Formats: sequence, structure tokens, C-alpha cells
Amino acid sequence: MTTHAPAPHHTHSLDRVTPAGAAWLVSASTHPRSTLSAWESRPGAPAVLPCGPAFDVVNVPAVFGRRMLDALWAEGPGSGPVAGQRGRTLLFAAPGTAQRLPALLAWDARAGEVPPLLCHGTGDAVTVPALVPGAGEGPRWVVAPDVRHPWLPGPEVLFWACVRASRLSIFPPADQGANVYDVSRRR
Repeated sequence: MTTHAPAPHHTHSLDRVTPAGAAWLVSASTHPRSTLSAWESRPGAPAVLPCGPAFDVVNVPAVFGRRMLDALWAEGPGSGPVAGQRGRTLLFAAPGTAQRLPALLAWDARAGEVPPLLCHGTGDAVTVPALVPGAGEGPRWVVAPDVRHPWLPGPEVLFWACVRASRLSIFPPADQGANVYDVSRRR
């Protein structure tokens, strides 16, 4: 008789920010303790945090963002924190990525059909989801920060994720042996 080990007990939900993750997020603020205190008093509310000191954010259309995440997790090192908001995916990245990634994409033709990216860096601010998941249409965590110093992909890692994502199609590959007829000229 075979016995199975019990499933591991997970203490962290992917959509819930841990205290260490919240401390990391507010470290971007000029006043981290007061920012954290205000946020903890309203854990169901999103917050606006500056980009640059602790993280940059790469903001892409949701479908392309899902493809990038699939590429990062299937063929790469995984992702850092990721949020979803208003049909967009926000990938938290290493500081400096907002400046370097667009240059890499413009320089290298392998990037293919990458939709316009919004890169938020020094001088920008982003709305980040609440500490705890809430109801409604507001921003939400796809992968919430759970450690004090999360791994953040840099511009090169996100460049390759863009390359891989641009090569993925939402349509299945065509059957190479299929007969194809041009019906556009039918009367």
C-alpha cells in the first residue's frame, strides 16, 4: 500500500502581501514608516508609490503580460511581484529597467511585434494593489511581494521575455498539410 505525503502547507497566498513584502514596497517612499502605518490602517486600499529607488515597473497590455509571465516562469528565472490593473499587467523590475528596456527593444530586431510598453522609473509613481485582496475592479496582485528583498528581473531578462512573448500566438499553428483556398474573390 502506498501512502502519499500530505500536501505542503502554504502560509502565503500569491495575492496577499506579507509584512516583509509591504516593508519592501514602502521602502520606495521617502517616509516608509508613516507610509506603512497609513497603509496598514487601510489594508484594503491601494497605494501610490514612487518608482526608481526600490523598483521600476514595466506596464504592458494584459494578454502580452500573461505571455511574458508564461515565458519568465517556463523558460526563465520566474518573476518578481506582478500586479494587474485596468487591462494591464505591471511587472516590477530592477531599478534602471525603465530606461534600458525600451532601448534594448528598439535596438534588436528579434523583439518582433512587441506592443507599446509603458516603463515607469525614477520620477514616476504607480498605484499598487492593496495589502489584502479586495472586491471590485481595482488593482490586484498576480504575484504579491512576500520578502523584504524580492528578486526583480532586469532589462535583459525582460527583453528576452518580450522576445519570447512576441513569438507566441493566441492562434494555434496552421496545419501545414491543409488545403487553403482564397475565398476573398468569390462572387
